[in-house]
Amino acid sequence: MKRIELNFRGYWMEVNKNGIPDASGIYCVYACTYNAITDKVSIRELIYVGESDNIWNRISNHERLADWKKRLRSNETLCYSFAGVGENDRVRAEAAVIFHHKPPCNTEYRNSFPFDTTTVTTSGRNAMLDSGYTVSRT
Repeated sequence: MKRIELNFRGYWMEVNKNGIPDASGIYCVYACTYNAITDKVSIRELIYVGESDNIWNRISNHERLADWKKRLRSNETLCYSFAGVGENDRVRAEAAVIFHHKPPCNTEYRNSFPFDTTTVTTSGRNAMLDSGYTVSRT
């Protein structure tokens, strides 16, 4: 059994997504609102999960951006979180998170998990993600 630990950093709103690291890992895209008085975001929905060897570049040039924005309500913005994952586990981690949580804008891995049994633990800025779960090959 493979164990993957994901420690999420974030949240970066759409207007300040340039602060997202240019590192290898997986990322979550959320619908959120921002309260300027408390300087806090409130997460409503996990929209999408992806992976890349350069998260900043991937999010900055993502072909699904318009699809993500369609999920937003009038007072919401997109926001992002990121967990560093090495190249060997990145796709498996992404697949496990998608298969378990089934974000609405993901299609691949929503209904199948093509890897051996994998246990995932999440921490940090992990809104809408379970803190621990195990998924098995389907």
